Amino acid sequence: MTAPAEDIRTAPEPLLVELLTLAHRRLSTGLSAALAEEDCTVDQWRVLRALADGRGHPMGELAQTLLIPQASLSRLVDALADHGWVYRRQGDQDRRRITAHLSRQGRTRLTRLDALAAAHDASVRRACGGLTDPGQLLRRLAAL
Repeated sequence: MTAPAEDIRTAPEPLLVELLTLAHRRLSTGLSAALAEEDCTVDQWRVLRALADGRGHPMGELAQTLLIPQASLSRLVDALADHGWVYRRQGDQDRRRITAHLSRQGRTRLTRLDALAAAHDASVRRACGGLTDPGQLLRRLAAL
């Protein structure tokens, strides 16, 4: 009787969701470190950016747009308001409708944060060597 041949398997090709998850984590970790220089989180920066259009946004809309649970968004906006970077305004016709707005201080802060984010983005793009194929780009990002 002969011994069975060894079952040697190669690792399966990563699925798109795996590549996206790894790329997201790598990018977020780097951006988080860059924004920490200004004592800011990625989600706080995202809220400030969403409010930069000057229109004011209802909290529910903001939560949906940013894919942040409403309770978490409320805590984020509370913290940003405590620092004077955003403010809330009640609706004129419906006092229950609350919109969040970027303050002048918030706009100044966002300018600094965007500069840090842009520097991080440029660094990542350089590390990816100008790849344009989405599969190659995700593999490179996942490996950073």
